[in-house]
Amino acid sequence: MARSDRAPSGERPRRRPAWPRPPACVPAGDLVLPPNGARLAVAGIVICRQRPGTAKGVIFVTLEDETGVANIVVWAKTFERFRRAVIAGRCLRVTGRLQRDGDVVHVVADVVEDISAMLDELPGIDAAAPT
Repeated sequence: MARSDRAPSGERPRRRPAWPRPPACVPAGDLVLPPNGARLAVAGIVICRQRPGTAKGVIFVTLEDETGVANIVVWAKTFERFRRAVIAGRCLRVTGRLQRDGDVVHVVADVVEDISAMLDELPGIDAAAPT
């Protein structure tokens, strides 16, 4: 008998890949669920860093996980505390407050952790190989 990949409601269940996820992180695709101002953590691969000259020292970081992207705002004071992680981290875990304005969702960083070492645990990834 073939196993159905659909839930009783007819929808496909959301599957999470079997790779290490930092503890207590909200998937980027679920950032629409928590209320404005909620304290949470997100993690993902850094796909973009921006430091516009007109942003008064604010850095914008975009993280990507298997469910989507998370927009991170790093204020100058937080950047100074976590400078190395913000600049050099390939994979980050960010803890902060959710900020929602209409359909736009950001996480305003309080803590930025470089978890790039977790990339070595992913199957099929050779951290020593040049990109």
